[in-house]
Amino acid sequence: MKKWFLLVLVAGCAYLLLQAFQPEPLITTKAALGKKLFQETLLSKDQQISCASCHIPSRGFADTLAFSIGIDGKPTTRNTPSVLNMKNRPYFFWDGRARSLEEQSLMPIMHPDEMGLPIQEAVARLNASTVYRRDFMRVFKQLPNRRNLAAAFAAFERTLETDSSRFDAYMDDLVTFTESEERGRKLFISSKTKCFDCHSGPDFTDDQFKNIGLFNGHTLNDSGRFLITRKASDLGKFKTPGLRNIALTAPYMHNGMFATLEEVIEFYNNPAAFVSHSINIDTALAVPLGLNRQEKADLLAFLKTLTDRRYIQP
Repeated sequence: MKKWFLLVLVAGCAYLLLQAFQPEPLITTKAALGKKLFQETLLSKDQQISCASCHIPSRGFADTLAFSIGIDGKPTTRNTPSVLNMKNRPYFFWDGRARSLEEQSLMPIMHPDEMGLPIQEAVARLNASTVYRRDFMRVFKQLPNRRNLAAAFAAFERTLETDSSRFDAYMDDLVTFTESEERGRKLFISSKTKCFDCHSGPDFTDDQFKNIGLFNGHTLNDSGRFLITRKASDLGKFKTPGLRNIALTAPYMHNGMFATLEEVIEFYNNPAAFVSHSINIDTALAVPLGLNRQEKADLLAFLKTLTDRRYIQP
């Protein structure tokens, strides 16, 4: 028995040693380097937070909290948006303050409530690493710098496109929707809901900024796009998010105030029941939709068809 136990113990130790000394995958592309950096805690001030800490891959690259937790336990001020399907977006962040993936990618690193690290220090840390010096030289033929750090992040994020949902299979005539899903699809594009007026195109976003009624200057006082443009017409406006994989990315809205898609549908059905005295609300939301219970269930069924199959749990 002792001999058997020793053999098992030796075999287990050997396995652990082999795992510990497994060579890292060879980084040869910008996207591969960006993926590695996306999970790198070295890029936060306290070396505890990475991009993936808040953009959780299994949650559609969003977070499960209304406000993510950054360095020193600080909460962010807006809900973490997904970074899926960003390749063709003209604006980034809820207020559209970045105009490219490269520009967007470095902002969370510098933000004092997120990763809290000046970019020059982030670059210095990467240059102090023999592994990262090797990786950047192999991919960029340069040592790490601000520009190629942003380029690596952007290259990885451009790979995060999803087009293998039940909806895509339906559009390719590979599956048939259930009766509820089909009713929901028709309702989504109908003049009754006007969902498709804003959530249009391949990624279900018009890439515009809208005030949907979540600003009243008191209990809801995030001015949104106005903080960037200083135009009164942008008061309380936020970027229309894409709806692909929306079933994965709860909680919802820029402030994470809705925990479920059912709550979101209830809100759109009658915004005034949730927020009184909304300022600058879009006229399309001024009148309650009047959806009945079945219509709400059908709309939910359709939204769930937008989940890419790689994220569907068995």
